[in-house]
Amino acid sequence: MKIKYLAICVALLAFSCKNKTAETTVEEVVEVEDITTSIYPESITKVFDAHGGIDNWNKMQTLAFTMNKPNGAEVTTNNLKTRAELIDTPAYTLGYDGSNLWVNEKDGNEYKGNAKFYKGLMMYFYAMPFIVGDDGIIYEEVEPLVFEGKTYPGILISYNAGVGASPDDQYIVYYDAETGQMEWLGYTVTFGRDGKSKNFNFNRYNNWETINGLLLPKSIDRYKSENNVPTEMRGTIEFIDGKVAEQAPDNTMFAMPETGKVIE
Repeated sequence: MKIKYLAICVALLAFSCKNKTAETTVEEVVEVEDITTSIYPESITKVFDAHGGIDNWNKMQTLAFTMNKPNGAEVTTNNLKTRAELIDTPAYTLGYDGSNLWVNEKDGNEYKGNAKFYKGLMMYFYAMPFIVGDDGIIYEEVEPLVFEGKTYPGILISYNAGVGASPDDQYIVYYDAETGQMEWLGYTVTFGRDGKSKNFNFNRYNNWETINGLLLPKSIDRYKSENNVPTEMRGTIEFIDGKVAEQAPDNTMFAMPETGKVIE
């Protein structure tokens, strides 16, 4: 944020004598240099800027996307401010209203997944790199990733204690040194475990589209890894019908239906 201060000082000098009065007005303009402040390190700011800017992202309240899966389309809608979420599939709907996590099974189907682990998971991957602009995050420079002869600088993201469901999770955003565009994500999985993990998984981000001024992924390539280095691709996650908007979603959509049940 740049702030320019312009100070205008007006001095009035009056001299009076018995036979005449003289007034002189002196105007002085003092210009102060621009002051630039940022709550983010330069490296992650470069990445945010390459994807449309963190200020633009922070205006947004709705995020939505669809993934086509073997059992049908999985449609995810999020309120970016409250983190309420709705994941709708042909077999079930998972919801989080900001307080309660719930599931509504459809047509006699039984939900057998781990709702607590899955809540917000794909939204995090889809909302990269902006999702690592949340509060309570610590940024550190790490050794770059070298893959197929190209070097990608890295930024380690970790969380203050008590932030989120898995504060011990860590991410590494690797980016193109010239463009600032995110290219890789290293991440650990600590849900249900104590302490940090030293084992990083890897996703490659090399297919993007611009939605409402923001660069978001059309697909993510998942990679096998050895010794915390990606080796070979093992699959691709595709996103369609992406949406990001300043208007908030209707909060009633996140409310549990009468046929739903709370997940403790």
